[in-house]
Amino acid sequence: MSSFDKTMKFNFPEESMEQEVKHVMLQVHSALEEKGYNSINQIVGYLLSGDPAYIPRHQDARNMIRKLERDEILEELVKFYIKKIMRLKNANNGFRCRF
Repeated sequence: MSSFDKTMKFNFPEESMEQEVKHVMLQVHSALEEKGYNSINQIVGYLLSGDPAYIPRHQDARNMIRKLERDEILEELVKFYIKKIMRLKNANNGFRCRF
């Protein structure tokens, strides 16, 4: 079996960045909305490319988001999404997701 067939394990530090990421993402979202941008598209563009030009300087949003590593943001977004799905699943007695 080649090394491409094996599952690699990705580990993050144990300390959670949840509160810091939440604060920054809300500030960035607010700045983008105030400037008339689609905040989801702009944030995704930044996360995929790493190019800070997707985030405006308005409300110091660009500097704020650059203080976080993109993998830290992604980790918190995925954790939040999975927790939300699990809460819905438990609230609906094990509904089946249709993705």
